[in-house]
Amino acid sequence: MVRKPVSDQSGGPVGGGAHSARLDAEDLDRIQAGLRQAVHAQERMCQLLDAVLAISSALDLRVVLHTITDTARQLVQARYAAVGVLGQEGEFAELITSGFGTDQSRSAGDEMPHGAGLLGDLVRDPRPLRVDNVVTHPHAVGFPEGHPIMTTLLGVPIRVRETVYGNLYLADKADGPFTGEDQDIVTALAGAAGVAIENARLYERLRQATEEFQRRLLPRMPRPEGLELEARYQPSTETPRIGGDWYDVIHFPGKVCCLVVGDVMGHGLESATIMSQISNMLRVIAFEEREPPSRILHRLDDVLHALHGGPLATVLVARLEPAAGGGRLMRWSPAGHLPPLLVTADREACYLHADAGLPLGVDPTLPRPDNEHFIPADSTVLLYTDGLVEHPADTLEDGMRHVAEMAAARATESLPHLCDALLTHRRGRFHDDVALLAARVTH
Repeated sequence: MVRKPVSDQSGGPVGGGAHSARLDAEDLDRIQAGLRQAVHAQERMCQLLDAVLAISSALDLRVVLHTITDTARQLVQARYAAVGVLGQEGEFAELITSGFGTDQSRSAGDEMPHGAGLLGDLVRDPRPLRVDNVVTHPHAVGFPEGHPIMTTLLGVPIRVRETVYGNLYLADKADGPFTGEDQDIVTALAGAAGVAIENARLYERLRQATEEFQRRLLPRMPRPEGLELEARYQPSTETPRIGGDWYDVIHFPGKVCCLVVGDVMGHGLESATIMSQISNMLRVIAFEEREPPSRILHRLDDVLHALHGGPLATVLVARLEPAAGGGRLMRWSPAGHLPPLLVTADREACYLHADAGLPLGVDPTLPRPDNEHFIPADSTVLLYTDGLVEHPADTLEDGMRHVAEMAAARATESLPHLCDALLTHRRGRFHDDVALLAARVTH
């Protein structure tokens, strides 16, 4: 026999359906709240990962510091943010701010925080610091003149292992005081920031060492009669690497100069070594052969094939010799290299286009072209490697046109100023190494 459940007067089971329904609604609310919290936590975790990737993708220290400051402020919805970088003695050496209208960057020599108040607490005791009311905090010492009044503060040290690089400060969260979750997220971000700062500093030291090594392979400029010479070498700012770009000037008797600029294919220590070998061989061959430039390149290609299997390189050899009535006659031969740029005193600039020939290392038996052009007094010849005019964002034609326009606009400036200007046309950032050699005919 099947028993029917005992019912109350309402016809429902004993225990009441209304109470069960109420419990079910509360449970559902709790589940929904938990889901919302989980989604929020997942979103913040994704934001944190995006911030870490943004910080880690930069190698320039100033870019890293600004990225840390901006991403931290956005991550916890703070109104203000700052990164204080500590010097060797534990003092503030640099301060990067975000959210102050015009974001600032101050370094040694500017007025820096003295570390007497809450900022100093974090310097002296590098542990997370959370303050709900800055004004009433016993260690607060007030704000400098013109500084916005802040209410809440979250500060965490930026460190890697036992090394403290600085502190990250956030102020005035949009929806109330900073929470423990905010502290955890900013602490995780600060950990990634410490690694990014350490990498940026290592990169800077490597870049300086690389540049110094490369410069030691390049010659000093002679001072031949009737010519003013200037040269620049700019390593790539994309990655720290040693390249195969070089320039050289060989001074012959009779007021004759041989100008050389070249670029070994590839990068790294191997390319720099090959560059040094080619440069030294070319000097010896140029002294032996003297002219024409095509003969120098032909002999060089022969020797390189015999001794080193023919490494690939582009080279331009130009011979400047006095011309009757003043000025210079330039004879040049390119081995797959970009054309010289002639800039006259009346602000005209043109590329001396000619048969570019084949790079070294292709076939030493093929003939090489020779070219001639008269260089009037007060004119400048610019030889360069492709890093000056090539960039992934532009076509080669656009890059060459831009360099020519800049050179023409500064044609009457001093040669050092002209060379410096050409290395700033991309705001000093180059995708590849640049070797630049300039010769101005003075009479």
